Amino acid sequence: MSTTPPRNDSPAGGRLTIAVLGPGGVGGLLAALLARAGHRVVCLAGQDTAHALRQDGIRVRSGQFGDFVQPVEADTALREPVDLLLITVKHTALDAALERVPARLLGDDALILPLLNGVEHLAALRDRYGADSVAAGVIRVESTRTAPGAIEHGSPFTEIDLAGRSERLAPLAALLTDAGVRTRVFDDETAALWAKLAFLAPFALLTTRYGLTIGAVRTERRAELTALVEETAAVSRACGAPADPAKALALYDAFPAGSKSSMQRDAEAGRPLELDAIGGAVVRAAERHGVPVPVTSLLVAELTAAPAAGDD
Repeated sequence: MSTTPPRNDSPAGGRLTIAVLGPGGVGGLLAALLARAGHRVVCLAGQDTAHALRQDGIRVRSGQFGDFVQPVEADTALREPVDLLLITVKHTALDAALERVPARLLGDDALILPLLNGVEHLAALRDRYGADSVAAGVIRVESTRTAPGAIEHGSPFTEIDLAGRSERLAPLAALLTDAGVRTRVFDDETAALWAKLAFLAPFALLTTRYGLTIGAVRTERRAELTALVEETAAVSRACGAPADPAKALALYDAFPAGSKSSMQRDAEAGRPLELDAIGGAVVRAAERHGVPVPVTSLLVAELTAAPAAGDD
C-alpha cells in the first residue's frame, strides 16, 4: 500500500474545498478519490472518526483504484464555507448528521449532493438548505468501512448519475469523473432516483429478510424476486419513471452470486436498517398512486417486526 500525493492539475476547474458528511464506505471512498485528485477535502464525523482520519488519513483497498493512503482534513462540524458538500450518511443518521452543517456556511454558490438511498430525502434537504442548492444524485458502488478511515471497495465500478440542469451539474460531473468516478447528467430527476430505488428495493428486502446472498435469492426465492421486481416497476411507472422488469431480473441474474445488500450487512452487524427509506418509500408511493404491492408490503411489515437477518 502506498501513500499517493494529491495532484493539483485537475482539468475539472481547479482546486475546490469539499466537505464530506459521513466518511463511511461511500463517503470515505469519494473523499479519498477527490483528495487524491487535488482537492481540499474536509470529512465531517464523530470525534473518534475525525481523530483517526486526521492522524492516519483514509486507507483504501480497491481493485478499481488500487490500494492507497490519502491524507484528508477532518472535523466534527463544518466551520467554514465550502464549494461542495457531499452527504453520504445512512438515511437513519441523516437528521443528527445535518447538525454538523450550519446552513449559514453554505452560500448561494455552494452545491449540495446527497448520495442516499431512497427518494424522499431531497424534499427535506431542499427545505433546509434551499431548492437551488441541492442536486439530485445516486451512486452505484459496493464499498464498506471496516474501521474508521479503512475502506474496502469491492465492486469493479463506481458510478454516479446526476439529474437536473446540465449547465449547473456539468462542472460537478467533470470533477467527479476526473477523480475516477464515472458520472453522467440526466434531465429527469424522477427517473434517475427511481431507477436506483426500483432496483435496490427487491435486492435489499429479500436478502435482508431471509439472510441470503443474491445468488440464493434468485434460486430459492425466485417467485418473490419476480413479484417484487414487477411491483416496484409498477410503482416507478406510476411516479413517472420508466421501468423494465425483465431488464432488472437480467441484472440480478448477472450479479456475483455471493453479493449481499448493504441493508443485509447492517442487519448482520446489528445496525439500524434503512428499511423506511427503501421499502417504506416504495409502499408510500404505491399508496399515493393506488398501485397494489402485496409482496413488498408484507416484507416491509415482517422486517419491521423482526429485522434480524435470517429470521424465518
